[in-house]
Amino acid sequence: MLLASAAQSDLVLKEFTFAIDPMKTTPLSILAALVCLAVAAAAGTSSEVQQESEQVAGSVLVGGHTLDSLQTLTDSFGPRVTGSANYDRAVRWAADQFRSYGIKNVKLEPFTMAAGWERGAVRASMIAPFQHSLHLEAFGWTPSTPAGGARGELVLLKDITPEGIKAQSDSLKGKIVVIDSKMLFKDRSPKNFELVEKSPGLLAKAGAQAALMVGSLPNNVVSTGDLGWRGEIGPLVMASVGLEDGQMLVRWLEKGPVSVEFEYQNKITGPEQVNDVVAEIPGSEKPDEWILLGAHLDSWDFATGAQDNGSGTAQVLEAARAIAALGKPPKRSIRFALWGGEEEGLVGSIAYALTHATEMPKCVAALNTDNGAGHPKGWKVEGRQDVEAALGPLSSSLLKQLGGDEISQEISFDTDHGPFMLYGVPALDLLVDDGDYEQVHHKPADTLDKVDAHNLADGAAIVAVTALALANADQPFVKHLDHAAENEVLKKDGLDEYLKAQGLWK
Repeated sequence: MLLASAAQSDLVLKEFTFAIDPMKTTPLSILAALVCLAVAAAAGTSSEVQQESEQVAGSVLVGGHTLDSLQTLTDSFGPRVTGSANYDRAVRWAADQFRSYGIKNVKLEPFTMAAGWERGAVRASMIAPFQHSLHLEAFGWTPSTPAGGARGELVLLKDITPEGIKAQSDSLKGKIVVIDSKMLFKDRSPKNFELVEKSPGLLAKAGAQAALMVGSLPNNVVSTGDLGWRGEIGPLVMASVGLEDGQMLVRWLEKGPVSVEFEYQNKITGPEQVNDVVAEIPGSEKPDEWILLGAHLDSWDFATGAQDNGSGTAQVLEAARAIAALGKPPKRSIRFALWGGEEEGLVGSIAYALTHATEMPKCVAALNTDNGAGHPKGWKVEGRQDVEAALGPLSSSLLKQLGGDEISQEISFDTDHGPFMLYGVPALDLLVDDGDYEQVHHKPADTLDKVDAHNLADGAAIVAVTALALANADQPFVKHLDHAAENEVLKKDGLDEYLKAQGLWK
């Protein structure tokens, strides 16, 4: 998904080029052997490239600092909601980390969030047919309840389409709507995302008092997020209720009227200036050509964001440290970016792309890591066959023995490589085994103890070696796509119509 505020959407249309287990470790001897094997397998690469790749991968895998960075980030700064004091402290720390690696060009790049938001304490209970406390929390960037709380009868929403909500509108007025999250998030298609984003406004228009979304994990685990994905305060009081509590409410609804009450007062402010962190190692031969390697620094507030996206942040920091430690700049520049506002709609990376629009033709590739700390497998190439073909030699040589040789054509527009795709920039998103990711994603379980140290470091090695190889290649990676060609890529997943509906694509 790529969303922005209405004002940002106008700006995009004017300025977009086309809009146009406990932690485990692996014995160091095995890691060192993997590095050597990877380098030895680098057919068709120069001995100098092999040597530098060996140094970088070895620096990360043997005695690296990826886990140390992640532990500091999570334990010292905690949750990092965009615009919060914790986020601001993490920004300053990250900038200091880049400088400590000897990188001189480190900047805080400001952008504006439409609103600031912090979660308030909650009380919640079912009050009829009997009194029972509920596990419930507000969704991000949603309004507070009225003073004294929201109180009323429940009604079960059966269909989230505009037609379905309209058909049920007579029963929604003044009620608190219960939504099954399995219905709301039945798939990750752009069409379904659009339905999710529209539903709060449609429910508010129908006169609903509030909405509760039933969770999907046992033990009354609640989840959070910004359903609007714009960084704007939504039109309806919305909260997540635990699975068992939610199922109980639905069962009682089948028998007769059910009423609940809940209250929270979130801290909501007007527009706020927030910073991305960007560090650059200038290229020695083609400094105006640049590789972008990024991850988002912000997180939600139920936990410390160890996997979403502390892991990606630590990998970008480690890649910067290892490449800077070579003591020799790459041929092309490498920019390392830590974004804010990702959880609210890629706000920080959108702003950066707009600010640096004139430089975008020289962006060789945009690399991103934001899929958790599972076993890294390779790269998503975002539906581009030309990128797969160009990446093939690197994947089959330097990345293979790191376990990073898989290439996926999957298109994923829901993280920070997205804005750069709209300029036709080749985009790579780290491909990770995410089978267990939903157990922690936006939930209280997103903590350091879930992170496998070897997987984390291996991901850092993959992103570092890839960025360095693209920066040192004799020829540019692949050509940028023009608008028509990029539109054909986006059409593969229905993203073209989705982005047009959001005002971000023509």
